[in-house]
Amino acid sequence: MAHKKPHLPEKNCQHCGRPFSWRKKWRSVWTEVRYCSERCRRSKNNTPKNLCAASMVEDEF
Repeated sequence: MAHKKPHLPEKNCQHCGRPFSWRKKWRSVWTEVRYCSERCRRSKNNTPKNLCAASMVEDEF
């Protein structure tokens, strides 16, 4: 039997946009949590490579 926790609060990740639920380790900092995972937190400032390349091509002309 799977244990579901529908009563836990949820937020959307600022990087990927996916919803994530409250975790016990976040109980004292839940208001400050913005990313669903360490991977999203690390890549928060990265832009997709295709956007960077397109902007460089436009600037050269």
